[in-house]
Amino acid sequence: MRKLLLAGIAVAMMATPALAANYRFVIVPKAMNNPFFDFARDGCLKRAKELGNIECIYKGPVEHEPATQAQIIQDFVTQKVDGLAISVADVAAMTKSIDAATAAGIPVITFDADAPGSKRIAYIGTNNKEFGVALGKQLVKMRPDGGKYAMVSGGPGAKNLAERVDGVREALKGSKWTEVAGSPTFCNDDPALAVQQMTDMRTATPDLAAIVPIGGWPMFAPEGFKAFASRNKKDIDSGKFTLVVADTLKMQLELLRDGYANALVGQRPFEMGEKAMDTLLAIKKGEKVPEIVYTGLDLVTKDNVAQMLK
Repeated sequence: MRKLLLAGIAVAMMATPALAANYRFVIVPKAMNNPFFDFARDGCLKRAKELGNIECIYKGPVEHEPATQAQIIQDFVTQKVDGLAISVADVAAMTKSIDAATAAGIPVITFDADAPGSKRIAYIGTNNKEFGVALGKQLVKMRPDGGKYAMVSGGPGAKNLAERVDGVREALKGSKWTEVAGSPTFCNDDPALAVQQMTDMRTATPDLAAIVPIGGWPMFAPEGFKAFASRNKKDIDSGKFTLVVADTLKMQLELLRDGYANALVGQRPFEMGEKAMDTLLAIKKGEKVPEIVYTGLDLVTKDNVAQMLK
């Protein structure tokens, strides 16, 4: 019996290294003050716990600062982490960071925002051109009569946001909608600034018929957004002014439910975080992974917002 017990212990000890393989994977958002990325973090943590042999580390700039993001990535390269998943704040800056991490032997994927010219192995997230097209199509569907419109964007160096802008314009090409001068504005992922820019645009162009934020930033300051929408509620209710906004976080769904917006087109950041862990683990195991993984979109109006809130 003792021999059998010792043999069992020996087998267990031999198996331990494989079972205890510990990978430190880092998810680096554009800005940690953007609640959108909280969901990517939560998906990352959930999947890491399920897999058991992964530590999910979540760290990025507090605010949208590409230089700070680059420094954070360099710090993780120095620490020799096992993999990086990056939401690219600035393509030029992040291409250098990604290529440096790859040269150091650290696999890199992107999520949410891509740097396709870099040495990243895969991108996980939204098809951003289709995202923009979906926003534009929703505006045309709600207001085929057209008018003047403006967009609010985040950082001017983010490729994913430029693709969304192009998508909105493509969807509205040939329609009765006309983009005003100065559109899009760039809020650098600052919710309060996004609300202020919307206010300024409405003041500068009193007959502005629609604003399309291509990210959820203004709604991430719910009280500020509610104050803006309340000042324009009469026009929103009468159909003279339309708000079609990107993303579908809970606070946004509640604002839509309460009549402070007309429609939302949402991404799936939680799924991005989950798939980032799966993809980095597969890479570490030497498996081939898809270069592009699209996580899909959700269209929400007053007709299905209650279902989305369940």
